[in-house]
Amino acid sequence: MSDLSTAGIGGSTRIEGVMAAISDRIASRSLAPGARLPSVRSFAKTMQVSVSTVVEAYERLAAEGTIRSRPGSGFYVCGQLPPLSLTETGATSDRNVDPLWISRQSLEVGDDALKPGCGWLPPSWLPQAALRRAMRTLARSDIGVLANYGTPLGLPPLRQLLARRLGEHGINAPPDQIMLTESGTQAIDLLCRFLLERGDTVLVDDPCYFNFHALLRAHRANVVSVPFTPTGPDIELFGQALERHKPRLYITNSAIHNPTGAALSPVTAHRLLKLADAFGLIIIEDDIFADFETVPVPRLAAYDGLDRVIHIGSFSKTLSASVRCGFIATKPDWIDGLVDLKVASSFSCGQMSAELVYLALKDGSYRKHVEALRVRLAKTMAEVAARLEAIGIVPWLKPQAGMFLWCRLPEGLDAADVARACLAEGIILAPGNAFSVSDTAGRFMRFNVAQSTDARIFAVLEAAIGKLRMRDQAADAISFDRGLGN
Repeated sequence: MSDLSTAGIGGSTRIEGVMAAISDRIASRSLAPGARLPSVRSFAKTMQVSVSTVVEAYERLAAEGTIRSRPGSGFYVCGQLPPLSLTETGATSDRNVDPLWISRQSLEVGDDALKPGCGWLPPSWLPQAALRRAMRTLARSDIGVLANYGTPLGLPPLRQLLARRLGEHGINAPPDQIMLTESGTQAIDLLCRFLLERGDTVLVDDPCYFNFHALLRAHRANVVSVPFTPTGPDIELFGQALERHKPRLYITNSAIHNPTGAALSPVTAHRLLKLADAFGLIIIEDDIFADFETVPVPRLAAYDGLDRVIHIGSFSKTLSASVRCGFIATKPDWIDGLVDLKVASSFSCGQMSAELVYLALKDGSYRKHVEALRVRLAKTMAEVAARLEAIGIVPWLKPQAGMFLWCRLPEGLDAADVARACLAEGIILAPGNAFSVSDTAGRFMRFNVAQSTDARIFAVLEAAIGKLRMRDQAADAISFDRGLGN
């Protein structure tokens, strides 16, 4: 009989049941390291399953490294694995709140943790049906799609689709001026490799996306920040920074700023581009949140015509963070050099990821998903803002769209202290100084509203704020008493 996928032992498949039985015997030391496993036929009889089921179970256990095969002799238990290091069991709470703090906490903790500080949507908010349809279609594709490297520029149909999408924002980028990457992060990394020499100065917003800091530090760049306002960078200080530091690059978000949720105004965009032209500045415009936009706002690449502005994006926010695919749109003079660099560093794009993104984006349900997502985010934004204000955490502004609220904590509180206190309760927050090169955002916190719907978040936050205030009051009282004693 064939029972490779039939439900059975323990409510799982019979194969999984056999694997669990062997694993349990190894864990209980009934089968010690080096011990020979029962023969396939005898164990099939013991478990009352087919021989083919036991064969498949043994093969999977061997692939996992739990057992090993000795041709002509049978299967044997492998030696014990080294004990898992405590540093591998989860995020460490005592590391400094640096640009990688939030990412490490969010990515390393278990699924039971709440993550209002992370930068992505909950899986249930993503277009699962469209992704599954795309994967089924991909599975039926020609073997070349499943096994071959992609072309250096990336999947032509996806680049054509991207050219049309960029055109909707006024950006004229033919498909041959668009290069696919593994992600938005890889896009910035490639551009830094292509454009920067060690010690070059790069301008960023303050606050800005914390991974910009981490990437630029890895490239040994000199990072200078300019305060960000509700309409874009402070233009007067931006001009002063250009004159003083002569930066090579400026990296920013366009339509929806991370972490503030602000949008660039047309006036600021024009003045910024005039300064860039006067000082020979190159701008990398990260438009990763484009599909969240509800009201059209300026794109620097549209005003500039991809002369000094390089436009990048990806699909991790509205489609899937697991499907790694991004893009760079730039002028023709730079495409060949970027392609050479990509081939040298990663050889090619992920062909399957590009195909999957293309199939999902051209699915008729994707636009409906995005429209519904915008409505859902707007509603959730208002609800979360109200709940935060009720415990004294006030939004810096009310964003037109997106998923981030940049909030000011009550007077006297440090966001890093609040974040550490909440981390002990399984809640990952995003303290402000992780986003600030100048360390001037100690009272600020970024909240992802889509990840902030659980009432426990606000209860833990309120309790943490109360404890920290009591601690500070006690410290002040001790200082006061000591002062009287002197």
